[in-house]
Amino acid sequence: MPFHRVYCPPNLYTPEEKQAMAKAITECYKRLPGFFIIVNFIDVGKDDFFVGGEKTDRFVKITIHHLARTMSTEEEKREWMDKYEKSIQPWTKDKGIDWEVQISNQDPVFWNQNGFRPPPMGSELFNMWKKKNKPFPYRL
Repeated sequence: MPFHRVYCPPNLYTPEEKQAMAKAITECYKRLPGFFIIVNFIDVGKDDFFVGGEKTDRFVKITIHHLARTMSTEEEKREWMDKYEKSIQPWTKDKGIDWEVQISNQDPVFWNQNGFRPPPMGSELFNMWKKKNKPFPYRL
């Protein structure tokens, strides 16, 4: 949580670009422990990527699952989308490709880290997880 899947044509991004994009995405989540943020690049073969029924090697689809907190107002959601779009701009708009970003907010009750339910956001335990940058057992 949050889990980012970047579906892209093979060789669209260099290993260095992937690393830089993952770091930029992670920066969007400064309030969370670093180990919460997962970014996967999934190559979709040139003969397997279609947009509007046409093959393309210049399109990226990013899907994100959020679990720790949900945004409730449209304004908050749009602010988040603007922040996210700005963070990925060097690898989307600036690269001259087409892209799509889609976020799903999931029920955090269905989420564990190393078998533990994450502590409530902003709690002392949460801050300890953030400081240590890893999950550990606790009791409420």
